[in-house]
Amino acid sequence: MTNRFLRIAIVCLIALLAVWVVEPYVVDAWWAARLPRTVTARGSLSAAERTTIDIFRVASPSVVHVYARAAGAVMGPNGEYVLQTGSGVIWDPAGDVVTNHHVIAGGTEFGVRLTSGELVRAHLIGSAPAYDLAVLRLERPRSPLHALTIGTSHDLLVGQSVFAIGNPYGLDQTLTSGLISALHRHLPESNETEIADVIQTDAPINPGNSGGPLLDSAGRMIGLNTAILSRSGASAGIGFAIPVDTVNRVVPEIIRTGSAPAPGIGIVSANPALAAQIGVSGVVVLRVVPGTPAAQAGLQGVDTNAGTIGDIITAVNGQPVATVAQLSGRLDAVGIGNTAKLTVERDGAARTVEVHVADVSPAALGR
Repeated sequence: MTNRFLRIAIVCLIALLAVWVVEPYVVDAWWAARLPRTVTARGSLSAAERTTIDIFRVASPSVVHVYARAAGAVMGPNGEYVLQTGSGVIWDPAGDVVTNHHVIAGGTEFGVRLTSGELVRAHLIGSAPAYDLAVLRLERPRSPLHALTIGTSHDLLVGQSVFAIGNPYGLDQTLTSGLISALHRHLPESNETEIADVIQTDAPINPGNSGGPLLDSAGRMIGLNTAILSRSGASAGIGFAIPVDTVNRVVPEIIRTGSAPAPGIGIVSANPALAAQIGVSGVVVLRVVPGTPAAQAGLQGVDTNAGTIGDIITAVNGQPVATVAQLSGRLDAVGIGNTAKLTVERDGAARTVEVHVADVSPAALGR
């Protein structure tokens, strides 16, 4: 009986071993796809997909790759000259291209690659560093030019869908999407100037996207991508765009005169969170720029040594201001060369201060 069970067990093991050895050949003979697979119809694209595709199809011909090279530029390890690169937007049929000032800053030679692949020389019309905007003009392009459709930014809402097109890391015509994360941010452009009313988005923006458009779901430009907030230098879901209403006001001035004045009084404001923390509604003066109207009027900033708040601007000519964007708008309405009456709080007491509105752009300040 024992020998019989042993023989049965051996036979079963041999059978299993045979199946194990033969199985790959059987699978290959019966199930391997030796001819192209049958394509399964996908059906219609979703409405959201069609919208995104249409946005890119219409807007992308207006987005270009911008190159800038400074005189005496350093040659790279492969024998090429190191270039500053970014994105740009075709603004008008004359061949004006809008980009960020920091993309072309220090450059003496400029080139623009169109979506057709044509590389066109360009020259600098002018720039406005206080707004991080610059305008290049193409020199005799052969390809047709498509000016981008312009929208408005004054009525944007947090949560709106947005789309960014640019050239991150030199990768042409890259589309990303996201939402408007916040509005009315202020972005320090230098130690003495800041861009007000900036749009915050979580659409992935990386180095090289600077100067490219931020679009709404109608394919209209609502902002010009300018910066990211990231410790690694790559997208961390916090990107910023200059509102198109600012772009649409400043760019024509650059085209006409080569620069754009920045109405102001010469202050650097504190983060709005500080005003919220101390329970006030107004613009907290972080620092006063020496030699400006604010300094001449005796305004004071935060005393970092004593840890005390200086002046808080709460109104301009009787109109309340709660944000930097509102303050900039009020001063812009007053106009350069005119006097504004500021309502200023210090140590809990309010007073009225007359301040002249001046051009506080870096060029005007001699910086």
